[in-house]
Amino acid sequence: MKYRALSHSILVFIGAVCGHAAASAPIQSAGVTHDVAHDLFKELIEINTTDSSGSVTVAAQAMAKRLLEAGFPKADVVVLGPNDRKGNMVARYRAKAGSKLRPILIIGHLDVVEARREDWSTDPFKFVEQDGYYYGRGTQDMKGADAIVMTNFIRLKKEGFVPNRDIILALTADEEGGKSNGVAWLLQNHRDLIDAEFALNPDSGGVSTDHGKPLSVEFEATEKLYADYQVLATNPGGHSSLPKPDNAIYHVADALALLEKSPFPFELNTVTREYFAQMAKIETGQVADDMRAILATPPDSAAIQRLSRDARYNSTMRTTCVATMMSAGHAPNALPQRAEANVNCRIFPGHSQEDIRLELIHLFNDPTLSVRYRSDAGELTDHGSERKAMAPPPLRADVMNSMRKVAGKLWPGAPVIPVMVTGSSDSIYTMNAAIPSYGISGIAIDRDDLRMHGKDERLKSDSYYTGVEFYYQFLKALTTASAGRP
Repeated sequence: MKYRALSHSILVFIGAVCGHAAASAPIQSAGVTHDVAHDLFKELIEINTTDSSGSVTVAAQAMAKRLLEAGFPKADVVVLGPNDRKGNMVARYRAKAGSKLRPILIIGHLDVVEARREDWSTDPFKFVEQDGYYYGRGTQDMKGADAIVMTNFIRLKKEGFVPNRDIILALTADEEGGKSNGVAWLLQNHRDLIDAEFALNPDSGGVSTDHGKPLSVEFEATEKLYADYQVLATNPGGHSSLPKPDNAIYHVADALALLEKSPFPFELNTVTREYFAQMAKIETGQVADDMRAILATPPDSAAIQRLSRDARYNSTMRTTCVATMMSAGHAPNALPQRAEANVNCRIFPGHSQEDIRLELIHLFNDPTLSVRYRSDAGELTDHGSERKAMAPPPLRADVMNSMRKVAGKLWPGAPVIPVMVTGSSDSIYTMNAAIPSYGISGIAIDRDDLRMHGKDERLKSDSYYTGVEFYYQFLKALTTASAGRP
């Protein structure tokens, strides 16, 4: 999803800004669809799918049961995985007989980030409905999107809709951590079940709003590369009554303090350049002026500095690395023999995991420290991967036209804008498997209320039901007989 020859294609599909439209009213399909959407969302939130103590298999089996009850053939709904806690559900919605079009794959992870009850105002594994919001771990990332696609599989099936190609839904494990990533496992062990012409990933994209007012409809055009690094200092230690300046904790702490004050260089690519050009039409005042100024040659350094104060824009303009975990010492009355921190990086396209490891070593400039790459499985190595962020797929006319058509109905006047996702997603696996992947979601979230991975994660109820309607109309538009190939 990174672009080389993308700029012209993006410009073709960008909608003109026609002023700020009022937030669309919640789309609540009458009767059974609304109830199914609500109950699916509730059921998923209340199944603990964390890596530490939950089970993705339980959630996968629950979703399989729902599809079987809706009339999907047993042969078309399977749950399988590497162990009893990491099951993945794969369901196939069959096309009309004789269709020669290859399938569409929709991927969505069922696992969620850890959440402690004592940190939250509500129980993170209870579906709490309060003040127009649904609270619970996974409401934003990404059980809401999972429930939306599930609802529409059931809705379309009950309507008797027959798509022009098979639609495959894979609800998977370990996108948020763990050793058993479901998309990777399925591609390696059961490629035939999920092989497709292209993939949709509602884990990215969506509608950016400001106090409910839609600003832009975003689709993922590229994403950063994920990497973790161990920063380690060791020392013989000794009695705490005889402190020495050579303290392992201080070495790691000094390195992290330096990291905090040393941002990576400013960068743009075709996607982020187009993003800021379009956002400059939406923003106002100094922010809009600064967005135009960073696009100049050379870019305005003062504008870069001002925009960098906003975490969203800062992460769009550079590689970011931040300390996320620390561990040190072995006794309260002893000098530490070991101190380590985890540094999590989201790497701008064009740089490898090894490139950034070497950058960290250069930044710290401390021979007493080691910086090692930590794999998704937790294994530590003295050399990071040379893999760089994936190249972007070409924009398909059928995907983009269907998206623009439906977005124009639900959020009139909000431009369709390409974005670089500043995190990472399972699209990296499908893209590396030569399945072009597009991050498209119909969920609207206020840009100042991004709570995924954080405390009191929540989603507006009307945003959820409008998201249901978006994917219903989008899938129908994309898979009708007239849609065909791009």
